Amino acid sequence: MNDKFYTMGVDVGGSYIKAVLMNYSEKPEVIDKRTEKVRKRNPSVVTDEMIQLLLSKNNLVQDDIAYLASTGEGEMVTKKTGHFYSMTTHARGGIFLSPGVNTVVDMGALFVRAIKVNEKGKVLDYKMTGQCASGSGQFIENISRYLGLSIEEVGDVSLKAETPETPSGICAVLAETDVINMVSRGITTPDIIKGIHLSVANRVVRLLSSLRAESPMVLTGGMAMNKGMLQAVDELAKESKHEFEFRSHPDAIYAGALGAAIWGGFRYLKLKDENVKVVNASR
Repeated sequence: MNDKFYTMGVDVGGSYIKAVLMNYSEKPEVIDKRTEKVRKRNPSVVTDEMIQLLLSKNNLVQDDIAYLASTGEGEMVTKKTGHFYSMTTHARGGIFLSPGVNTVVDMGALFVRAIKVNEKGKVLDYKMTGQCASGSGQFIENISRYLGLSIEEVGDVSLKAETPETPSGICAVLAETDVINMVSRGITTPDIIKGIHLSVANRVVRLLSSLRAESPMVLTGGMAMNKGMLQAVDELAKESKHEFEFRSHPDAIYAGALGAAIWGGFRYLKLKDENVKVVNASR
């Protein structure tokens, strides 16, 4: 295909909004990307601002986008062309970031989801943690805030741990109580953070084992940007005798938005082809 056209994918998550602009010509190519923390702002307003910024930075207007696809909390994207379920977008985005993987592990703010995929990013099977479990990015962010750390700091801090202590609580509330007790007992911040990472990593490894996940596997989502989390997952996988091969990517947080932009381009071309067939059949 020689015609040049653009797609955009917007992933509205629990903590961050991610947007990707792609040139969808002969093969999808990332032109620009942006991420914003929601904080206490209106996600819909933040999303509109991000879209306009990406367009203006690249001398484009809304009409230049052949397909604007949303994923995650899609109702927050007011100008979307269509919406895709987040499992399918993370699956396709994971394949884009790391071709050849058999499993995509979406490590998001609210849950962890392990997804078996084929070479085209089609979902074959999946398993996920419950949203109430203390195995999410939001839980790690809450603990880091209590300890006076930014979420960007926790990875490096975790790597300094010497004798990590894991919380015993199964739910987030009990686990946070455990952390408060650790602080009162003088447990160091690195040991607490590493213990939290190991607690979440344990859930990830058990999830992969239950799914009978196949390597290689790529980690996506916000937690996949956390060095300490990556180390903890790898350590526990080796301890449990699972021969899991984990891959990471510096753009892991954009997997959902990437997948949305790619599926948007695919749908645009499919609809365009169907319209051509209808026109030809009517002649």
